[in-house]
Amino acid sequence: MNKSVKTIVIAGGGTAGWTAAAAIAKQMGPTVNITLVESDEVGTVGVGEATIPPMRVFHKLLGIDEKDFMRATSATFKLGIQFENWGQKGDNYIHSFGVTGRESFVAPFHHFWLYGKEQGVANDFGNYCFELEAAKQDKFATSQNANIQYAYHLDSSLYATLLRNYSETRGVTRKEGKIEQITQNKETGFIESLKLASGDVIHGDFFIDCTGFRGLLIEEALKTGYEDWSHWLPCDSAVAVQTESDSAPRPITKAIAHDSGWQWKIPLQHRTGNGLVYCSKYLSDEHATQRLLDNITGNTITKPRIIKFKTGRRLKAWNKNCLALGLSSGFVEPLESTSIHLIIMGIIRFLKLFPNGGVSELIADEYNRQTLEEVVKIRDFIILHYHATYRKDSPFWQYCHDMEVPDTLKHRMQLFKEFGHAFQEDGELFRVDSWTQVMLGQGIMPESYHASVKGMPAKELQRFLQGIELSVLKGLENMPSHETFLKHYCSSR
Repeated sequence: MNKSVKTIVIAGGGTAGWTAAAAIAKQMGPTVNITLVESDEVGTVGVGEATIPPMRVFHKLLGIDEKDFMRATSATFKLGIQFENWGQKGDNYIHSFGVTGRESFVAPFHHFWLYGKEQGVANDFGNYCFELEAAKQDKFATSQNANIQYAYHLDSSLYATLLRNYSETRGVTRKEGKIEQITQNKETGFIESLKLASGDVIHGDFFIDCTGFRGLLIEEALKTGYEDWSHWLPCDSAVAVQTESDSAPRPITKAIAHDSGWQWKIPLQHRTGNGLVYCSKYLSDEHATQRLLDNITGNTITKPRIIKFKTGRRLKAWNKNCLALGLSSGFVEPLESTSIHLIIMGIIRFLKLFPNGGVSELIADEYNRQTLEEVVKIRDFIILHYHATYRKDSPFWQYCHDMEVPDTLKHRMQLFKEFGHAFQEDGELFRVDSWTQVMLGQGIMPESYHASVKGMPAKELQRFLQGIELSVLKGLENMPSHETFLKHYCSSR
């Protein structure tokens, strides 16, 4: 197909659809016409309400002011995720967004820390990370000159509304309606138009599928296929409910493991998001709902909602003249808050590979290659949380402990356990600090460390570690509480 892409049709709204619309409108301007088809029956599942730091870069790309965004979405700040009961019952550790300690040219900081533990001069690993200690103390502050790594908790429906307003002021046309028929070219199979229940026909050169798990275009029309990852990520259900805030919002997401999965708690300015992720093989929907209601605080303001999913990915995120974004493209599960990030990366990758001279299989193949590399690395990181456990107290955790994991993850875990090596590959989302914090937090203690750190005398090592720890504590001395900073910076009330 050599026809230039002048008209883009987005099927489905929500966070995925309006993220795509906003990014294309901002970057492509008047060179393309964008229509978004949205109804209550298309793309209703939505994505998570916790994010990771790269979202801030996306907002700078769009020119969205942070304070305006946070007021509009009742957002709070997020410094990391607190994991409870994962490695063993009673365990509690934080995967923060910050950099821990200071590294040398050949050895990341954790090698110095391991040497310090051996010498008896090192404290908890988290003591050497500013963001982690700030999270523990419920403190937060930022400014234009601050070098602090953070993300947000946000109301995803309000975020979609914000992006919709942004997009419509930049020429995006919204069409209300239910898609009843998809017309494809009989020779090429390319999608040509969408027919709505109203009888309206929406023609396009390129289509973006944001219809959620259903995959109305990418799967029902194009029969793309799906790779199932549930043997590695066995949770297949979630129940979600919103509650009134009953305490000051913490700058941290909570992920609390239970005998068949885990529970989340996400604090916003105006309410709290709660959910229970579980494997239906070991826990019924009814018992999951009751367990969630028994383990939340604050009065409920919504009815519990059951969400069914299958972890995995479409075999092609870009197939013919259709791109799948968000839940249409697959689902890794929300444990590390990557859902919105994958939407953002998906549309940015599309813009970088935009088919100026018409849709090309060569470009689509490159897009799919890059997408697969990215999502596999994220998948492995999330599997790590389930597999690196000493828990065998339930059939679910017994399965996770004993399951065969991808060779790529097995390799990483062995390198860390035997030699203390953690690494970040080119283009990989999670840094050395992330892999290290989770592996240490879940009980994988390296058997050795880099020989170069032994060149530092014990007293110098002690001064080195104490200096970092004191620097962290000094930075926190005058930092306000998270709640206080929110009220002055971006209160939505």
